[in-house]
Amino acid sequence: MKRSIYFILMSLALAAAPGAAAPQRAFAAAPDQVRKMTYQEARQRLRPAELPAFWVGSVEDLPSRWAKLSAGHAREIARSPGGRPLHLVSYGERETVKHPANFNSAVGGRDPASYMDKAARRKPVVYFVGPVHGHEVEGLTGLVNLVQIMETGRDLRGKDQSALRSLGGQCRLLILPAGNPDGIARFEPRAIHGMPKDEFQFWGMGTWADDSIAFWPGSKRQHPRTGPEIGWMGCYFNDKGVNPMHDEFLAPMSTEAPAILRAAMDEGPDLAVSLHSHESRPAVLRPAYVPLEVQEQVRSLAERAYALLAGRRLPHGSLPEARPDTCKNMDSFNLVSALHHISGAAAFTFECPHDVADEKACRVTFDEILDIQLSVYEAMLRFAMDAKQKGASPAGQKSN
Repeated sequence: MKRSIYFILMSLALAAAPGAAAPQRAFAAAPDQVRKMTYQEARQRLRPAELPAFWVGSVEDLPSRWAKLSAGHAREIARSPGGRPLHLVSYGERETVKHPANFNSAVGGRDPASYMDKAARRKPVVYFVGPVHGHEVEGLTGLVNLVQIMETGRDLRGKDQSALRSLGGQCRLLILPAGNPDGIARFEPRAIHGMPKDEFQFWGMGTWADDSIAFWPGSKRQHPRTGPEIGWMGCYFNDKGVNPMHDEFLAPMSTEAPAILRAAMDEGPDLAVSLHSHESRPAVLRPAYVPLEVQEQVRSLAERAYALLAGRRLPHGSLPEARPDTCKNMDSFNLVSALHHISGAAAFTFECPHDVADEKACRVTFDEILDIQLSVYEAMLRFAMDAKQKGASPAGQKSN
């Protein structure tokens, strides 16, 4: 907690020299795969959509959904480069507490509570950030269903979720369903479910100018993803080619990440998640460049989430390891890292399976995807409430 964010960012800059290790992620990349696909070919491969009624894979009707809210409140917090709104939906009244400093200065003053006296709040504040990668709509589906649950006590399947609604009512919920509406709007299939791996990579990462698919992680080696080297942009990015997960947080390149961070700075969440999707089993990922104590709390949360998933016969990955960040074992300082350093939140990434049609991928049904999402939300709410009952926020701020 005592290290300055500027010291951390300076370390990152020095570590970016040639020879630095590549970032790690929950599944291995395949940089040796060189396949070509044009946008027209990808569209021709699309099968007629047979998506369940509870599935949400687009942003077009989101404003009309928010206009019908009765229990919650929706407000626009930004516009994407493509002119699409980012809405923050909230439940539970905001509690006024002392807030004399920003988090970075409070840490410098050796008193994080000088940023915001979180321990004085009656309810924990939990922040859900929906997909910042446009093809990862599993989190969008989950959050729209969570809004429906908070409004009616049932999800969009009509399934009773009154217990989850009751948990949500004991917290202040901040729900940002779509973190990259430009990318989601570009995602024509509306779901990756059952898609072959090369098509999945095409829709996510796009192509280079010669129509070769830009497989991860090489797709991140040009940013913003614009210019003559780029073919079809892919859905990872907004209309300016910016990946909100890797915006330049001290000199923003676009609008989405600053709005996500501004909401966190203003509200001071105790717990925050950035919802993503991948090929593998559901996984809570280690937040990089945050104190080891926060990483250990995220690991404890992962234990709780995985226990819920296992009890419901749903898959899960391995527990994240709490470890220091070094130049030899490097991850990126990303949106999740920034969420902690601007608000003190115990922030983490959750990766949900898409159901990619590959023998090494985690295969799940649409219903299982929604159940995975809701189980993780439940684990988060219980974790935050337990911390509050012990007189602390999940990130460790204790009451006097």
